[in-house]
Amino acid sequence: MSLSPSPRRPSRGPRRRSLLASAAGAAGAALLVGCTGGSGSGESGGGPSDTERARARAARDSAELAARYAAVIAAHPGLAERLGPLREGVVRHAEAFGGVRAGSPSPTVSGKASAASPSVSARAAGPGGDAGGAGESGDVSDSGDSQVVPADEKGALALLAGAERKLADRRARALLEVPGELARLLASVAAAGAAHVFLLTEG
Repeated sequence: MSLSPSPRRPSRGPRRRSLLASAAGAAGAALLVGCTGGSGSGESGGGPSDTERARARAARDSAELAARYAAVIAAHPGLAERLGPLREGVVRHAEAFGGVRAGSPSPTVSGKASAASPSVSARAAGPGGDAGGAGESGDVSDSGDSQVVPADEKGALALLAGAERKLADRRARALLEVPGELARLLASVAAAGAAHVFLLTEG
């Protein structure tokens, strides 16, 4: 009597990462669907509300993070397949906060991100395009030097993981100070950012 060979155990690695990235993206998209559209502030008047400024600031933060992903991909093309879905998720976050999708950036291979053409630009919510104090809570990119991409892939991934973690932590604190709709959106995007940190650091 012949015995059939035991089935091969599927390999873990890139496929596992891609499945996790897809799951994180799908979960984030499902949460974002119910949280987008309108400021939900309930305030009237000619000037921007605190909620509108917070939303515009969040859009700008996601746009800058998407530009950082683009800079890493340009400097390390071998990471494009791994980072592409994560960057697209960040772009969708910016759009959910009110950002406008633009043409893809073209950072130089030296690793400098193109600050002039981020993949998503935030709509200005305040006078003169100020959306509520760019530096008051520490944006993703605090200076031009922070856009320099490390020469090694491990360092580049650590750079993105640190930026994602910092932004997710800040959004988790900020959601306590905004109305329900925006708080839910911030919570959703912060959770997606935490998932991105895991995907960037595991394996």
